[in-house]
Parts: sequence; structure tokens; C-alpha cells
Amino acid sequence: MGDFYQSRTIATFHKLGDQRLDDLEAELVSLSERTHSTLVLPALFREFEGPALPNIIEHLKGATYVDEIVLVLGRANADQFAHACSALADLPQEVKVIWIDSPVVQDVMRKIQERDLSIGENGKGQAVWIAYGYVLGRDESDVIVVHDCDILSYDRSLLARLIYPVMNRNLGLEFVKGYYARVTDRMYGRVTRLFITPVVRAMQELLGDRPFLCYLDDFRYPLSGEIAMTSELARLIRIPGGWGLEVATLAEVYRNVNPKRICQVDLADTYEHKHQPLSTGDPSAGLMKMCVDITRSILNTLASEGVSFSEGFFRSLQAAYLRHAQDTIRKCAGDAAVNGLHYDRHEEGLAVETFLKALQVGGENFTAHPDDPTEIPNWSRVADALPDIQNQLVEAVEEDNRV
Repeated sequence: MGDFYQSRTIATFHKLGDQRLDDLEAELVSLSERTHSTLVLPALFREFEGPALPNIIEHLKGATYVDEIVLVLGRANADQFAHACSALADLPQEVKVIWIDSPVVQDVMRKIQERDLSIGENGKGQAVWIAYGYVLGRDESDVIVVHDCDILSYDRSLLARLIYPVMNRNLGLEFVKGYYARVTDRMYGRVTRLFITPVVRAMQELLGDRPFLCYLDDFRYPLSGEIAMTSELARLIRIPGGWGLEVATLAEVYRNVNPKRICQVDLADTYEHKHQPLSTGDPSAGLMKMCVDITRSILNTLASEGVSFSEGFFRSLQAAYLRHAQDTIRKCAGDAAVNGLHYDRHEEGLAVETFLKALQVGGENFTAHPDDPTEIPNWSRVADALPDIQNQLVEAVEEDNRV
């Protein structure tokens, strides 16, 4: 996105010109001499069978400024774990595969649960949390970076641009959020375009310019799965156990970091990955489930700041959201027309109707169960309850990888 726009509080690092990847990587190699980093890759085994992850692995062979790669493998049997280890064997970095379903890893998880601490539900949030525990237990990395394994348009410039702002200590940053345009012959990113932005702006209209809402509105793609942070921050933040991972992570960063030490960086001209089903009528699946969890996450954060919600607020929020979302459809239709993109206003309208229902369900869930825990405890909290548990997790992962 070739512009110079800066948001109110979060620094934006644009993609300007054609910087040579060789130059950026050479500087990262120099920085890596005193700042060690780990790349976390949450993955399901089926991603090894598609085109995205094998291409990512090939590109990572050139990312020699990364010291360690930790792939967290979910929903896999022993043969699939062995296949994953073999597929990563040629990488030059130190590599570990965390097999979530491994008996020894599950034994560690059971011990955590026995101390009445949540480990979340199976999914990306739990996978990232386990990876943080392992990396922090080893205590050898200064920076942790996370990106998805289903990026069809991946090249390693994405990783270089994502990790650079926090690797370069002179910039004074603790957290980096990636953003990009979700465009092919049409616009994607429906949850960001048609849900998060309209909801946040509707809430600002009803509640005023609350600092958290202004902060959230500053991010150009809040659902990006690409983040980098200092290891100390990874120790402090709680990880959501549901589908609201990205927005809830931003909320945790908001609680723990001065906004001047947060940035967002343009990672790519285009970005293509798998698309979740809309799941109209099923709030337990697909994009509808995602929007329910996002709603719950935003409401939890606002409630923790002392905001109270009446039944009338939720009715007004739904009406204000619908108006903002319909305005967004009009704007996107014009944007698509100017750029010669396919745009189906009917499908966009169906998405808004689904998201409106998700907003209602999320509000009802919050009202009925305002105290339900939605995050997995951070690793500082886990270590307070079980001082040796990270060592046990490290040993469990090492044992699996020795086989």
C-alpha cells in the first residue's frame, strides 16, 4: 500500500519503493549476532499435504537470521509427526516439532489442568501458547515471531519485514503486527471490512473515543496472523483459547505495552490463504464463530476498563453496526469498481446479516456469562503455580524430537 498515512497512536511502516531483500536480510544477519529469534509455526498435518507449507519451508532455507524454528503440530498421529520432522530436516535453523498429541506433552498439559489452570481448547491459540512455553523455558531467544502455515503467496520477504522492527533495538519496539491487502480478482478480508471496523466505529459512536477502541481502530488489518514480539512480552500476555486470537492478542498487548512501542508493518502487495466458510446460522463454526469470539473479546476488554452495558446498549449497537456495515458495502463497491474487481453486493449483504447475528450472540453470551474465562493464563502465572513446568515441557518436546 504505497501511501504515507500514519494512524493516531500506532506507528505504521509502509511498503515504499522496491527495497532489495538481500540488503534487508544482510542487516538482519548482522542484528542476529546479538538478538536471537525463534519463528513459531502453528500447523495442522493437512497443511503438509497442500501447496502452501512446502513452499514456506523452501523459502525458510534462506532465512538464516532466524536461530530456531518451532512448528506446533496439532491433530496428528505418530506417523504424521514423523513426516513433519522429516519435512523440516533440511532447514539450516535449529528445528523442533511440538507434537501436541504426544503422550509426554499431554502429561505436561494434564499437570497444568490439575492446578485449576485452563489450557484452552484445541486450536491455534493453544498451539501458540504451548510454543511460547517451550521457547521461554529454553530461555535462548530475545524475539518470537509467529506466522500462519497456509499462506499461498508466501516469500521470505514477509518474514524479513515482520521481524525487522523488533530485531532492530534502536527502534525501541516490543510488538509488531503485520498487515496487507487481501485482494486477488476480488476483495477478501470480510471479517475485517464488514465486521470489526464497523463494530468498533459503532461502539465509538455509542461510547465515545475510548482509548482501547481508538487503538483497535488504528490497526489496518487486525486479523492478521503475523506478529513479532520480545520474549519478555510473550511471557506476560495471556492467549485466548477460542477463535478471537488475533483481536484478543491486540487487547493483551494494549494492557501490557506503551503504544509508542507498538507498530504495524506492510508485509506484502498481495496475500492469499485459505478462506473460512461463512457458516450462516451456525455460531459454533466458521466466520460466524470467529465474530462471536471477537465480540466477546472486545466486550471483555471494555468491561475491564469499567464500561457497563445495558440491554439498550446492545440493541443500539446492532442498529449502529448495521448502518456502518451497509455504508462499508457502498464504499467497497466503489473501490472495486475503480480497480476493476469483481464485487458481489448480494454476497456482501449476506455476510453482514451473518455478522449481525454473531454480534447479537456474542452480546448474549457476554451478558449471560460475564465472568467466564476466555484466556489461557500467561506463562508467568503458570510458573507461579508450577515452578518446574516449563522445564518439563522442554524435556517432553526434546524427548519426542530425539526419536
